[in-house]
Amino acid sequence: MSAPPDVAAILFDTFGSVVDWRGSLIDELTAWGQGRGIAADWARLVDAWRAGYAPAMDRVRRGELPWTRQDDLHRATLVRLVGEFGIAGLSEADLDHINRGWHRLRPWPDSVAGLTRLRRRYIIGPLSNGNVALLVNMAKSAGLPWDMVFATELFRHYKPDPETYLGACDLLGLPPARVMMAAAHNGDLHAARACGLRTGFFPRPTEYGPGQVCDCAAEEAWDVVATDMSDLAGRLGC
Repeated sequence: MSAPPDVAAILFDTFGSVVDWRGSLIDELTAWGQGRGIAADWARLVDAWRAGYAPAMDRVRRGELPWTRQDDLHRATLVRLVGEFGIAGLSEADLDHINRGWHRLRPWPDSVAGLTRLRRRYIIGPLSNGNVALLVNMAKSAGLPWDMVFATELFRHYKPDPETYLGACDLLGLPPARVMMAAAHNGDLHAARACGLRTGFFPRPTEYGPGQVCDCAAEEAWDVVATDMSDLAGRLGC
């Protein structure tokens, strides 16, 4: 498969597709906990934290919460989990530090090189449910060479709401058919395709750990299917 010749920009899902949220948070919290003498099942906490991601955004969609940026949704879920896991003695500064671990996620090994190649030919940027500050700080920390940060915060909607995909296209001044959504998540690409965007898939089969069963392969005939970010760049002529 090769890219449609009129694609001018590529938007990337970020958590899991570009950066390794699970491995990054587990490693950082394990080291931090050891340094503070805090024993906890950090891997289980991180998995539970991520499991609270979609339900928190759904509360915003249903109007149970006003528009709330991802940093604040993460913080509320963290506070709840700290109590459930019986982790005592954490200060507000401690909670802030842990929560900002999402700003420090490390990229998958192929991400920076692949994005750098793609940027030579395409406009590239994240279309992520992370808020602007989170994505900007992450880019600085991880060395992600974005042209623009398309946080869904800009549209006051979370993916997979159509307003996010179409809003990014509008800011780019491009029709959806000239924009590709690239992700390791079939559901994200399904929603983007429904809005008229082109689609590119590459798997991250250990995003959720060694027992991952979802998104291990393309589930639809996406415009481009690659093995990783470097392969995606090659298939898109970079």
